[in-house]
Amino acid sequence: MDTKELLKKVRKIEIKTRRLSDHIFGGEYHSTFKGRGMTFSEVRQYQFGDDVRTIDWNVTARYNEPYVKVFEEERELTMMLMVDVSGSELFGTSQQFKKEVITEISATLAFSALQNNDKVGLILFSDEMELFIPPKKGKSHVLRIIRELLEFKPKSSRTNIAEALKFLTNVMKKKAIVFVLSDFIANDYDNTLRIIGNKHDVTGIRIYDEREESIPNLGMVQMEDAETGTLQLVNTRSKRVRNAYAEFHKERVDYFQNSFTKSGCGVINCRVDESYVKKLLGYFKRRG
Repeated sequence: MDTKELLKKVRKIEIKTRRLSDHIFGGEYHSTFKGRGMTFSEVRQYQFGDDVRTIDWNVTARYNEPYVKVFEEERELTMMLMVDVSGSELFGTSQQFKKEVITEISATLAFSALQNNDKVGLILFSDEMELFIPPKKGKSHVLRIIRELLEFKPKSSRTNIAEALKFLTNVMKKKAIVFVLSDFIANDYDNTLRIIGNKHDVTGIRIYDEREESIPNLGMVQMEDAETGTLQLVNTRSKRVRNAYAEFHKERVDYFQNSFTKSGCGVINCRVDESYVKKLLGYFKRRG
């Protein structure tokens, strides 16, 4: 897309997702992901209902009336968005591709972090590291992340989640809030995830299409593997074929659920035709 069209899309996503983060997610995000502690801010006059344990006795004695200490949360948190850009994300039988939903969710999370003065970074991955944007603060930085999510062209169409997680351990030495956004049509990442889960606050957000759960009876259909480019004729009239496909999908979902849960990580499942707003809010409320 040309620059004008790109800027128009960035602006459209900014308006939609920033409104969500300002009015809905900002507070939920803040209460879900706590800062590192409380730091002294100021003293003020005692007000009815204040905790008497916060009274500053030195200042109270000096002015001969009660004053209390005010503390504020020390945040300085870092959010890392790990986004799968492999070929399977360019799939969708509803109104949106999986990639478009992932972009909107990522933007909403980034603006929620921005509202709470937290840093945001981005990792785009396929079966190799495609792009790394180190964590920073500021609106212009978040808009750059959205631009990359919209226009980035990956070198590879395959997926390797384990390699992406290993890269995270190398670049993030301090604890971070990590969101991994993918369809998770992959395996062999559970061991790496267990290591990551011990250090970082990790949540896996699985974005999927209803047609990935089961194949309708459409007769003989030519299908293409989005990650390998392999073409194959599939007889969707065959119940055995449809059952095998459904079982393959279930195995991947179960692997995702079990890997994240056993590693102490959070899980969100969101179909492209479902409201990701409700999914995120429900998750934040459960954790908060």
